Amino acid sequence: MKRIDVPERENWREAAESVGFGFHEMYGEPYWIDGAAYVFSLAEVEEAIEAPSQDLHDMCMDLVGDVVRDEQAMEKLQVPEAMRDLVASSWHRGDKQLYGRFDLAYDGTGPAKLLEYNADTPTSIFEAAFFQYNWLTDNVARGALPEDADQYNSIQEALVEAFGAFSKEPIFHFAAWTESDEDRGTAAYLMDCAVQAGHRTSLLDIRDVGVDDQGRFTDTEDRVIDLLFKLYPWEDMLREPFAKYLSTAGATIVEPAWKTILSNKGILPLLWDRHAGHPNLLPAWFDDVPQAKTLKDAVRKPLFSREGENVEVLKEGERVEITEGSYGSEGFIVQALTSLFEKDGAYAVLGSWIVGDRACGLGMREDRSPITRNLSRFVPHIILE
Repeated sequence: MKRIDVPERENWREAAESVGFGFHEMYGEPYWIDGAAYVFSLAEVEEAIEAPSQDLHDMCMDLVGDVVRDEQAMEKLQVPEAMRDLVASSWHRGDKQLYGRFDLAYDGTGPAKLLEYNADTPTSIFEAAFFQYNWLTDNVARGALPEDADQYNSIQEALVEAFGAFSKEPIFHFAAWTESDEDRGTAAYLMDCAVQAGHRTSLLDIRDVGVDDQGRFTDTEDRVIDLLFKLYPWEDMLREPFAKYLSTAGATIVEPAWKTILSNKGILPLLWDRHAGHPNLLPAWFDDVPQAKTLKDAVRKPLFSREGENVEVLKEGERVEITEGSYGSEGFIVQALTSLFEKDGAYAVLGSWIVGDRACGLGMREDRSPITRNLSRFVPHIILE
């Protein structure tokens, strides 16, 4: 594993905007990095990323089956008591999932380590599945990369296949916070994959989802929503007044309600409890148990934190970094600190994609801080021997 410089493509910004990637810059900072790449060998991808990701996903799926039968575990994960039957029923029905992203620490030595599982509303899917593949083919065509350069990336094919497993009869509604360029762009890309799978689609703002007199969800044209992709976290949905209609709506929702378990950082201590010593796991505990105090080099994370908010890094028991945010009231977990790949002050996290039940691709993000936040940059990758 290494990071290399690659000459930027001419007019790549215009090319990005022409395919809906208007968020290649965010918050006044570059988000997409066109002039660099992370390089892996095929063996690294297969043995250190793909195989462990599949193993981790299988372990997570087994964990869900345990948690939905365990009231104490549901309490630990802060699943609202009134919503636990909804979550469990979703699992027992076998409600289909679409995708998720493991965040892994890997520096080219030793096994990759699970940092967290973004199993409910992961973004950066367009960049990973589509735009970085275009970057690869463009650079091979112009001679900036060797002809045998490859990429660990069958994400789009897997998405189309996964969408094909859902019924084609109803309109597939896609709901997101459309004022966000990133969320709107992510939803639009997934809609395109759904169309390739044979679906009719419709986009609406998550705030415009209505309800009829029978308690069914409706769109802005008063059409009943029978099939809904929502780019909105379950931990929020389950706590809003609108949640009372989740049991009457009758809609198939993607991601399914049971994904609220896997998108919770509380799965990290639950996984460690079941698989202590697993090479791809880090020691982790809920922070209210005595074992958590034994970790002197650790990261303290809220159960529901997103974009790296309210995270603390401890070294030798002393806080060395902390981020602000609006999370924490739900509780914390403590996870052993591990090293990230670092070059020239940039820290890299591997985003390993799961679509359906299959590990199928990689997206790299880097940040000036070891805590990956909303200003992190996306850098493409290649496989090169």
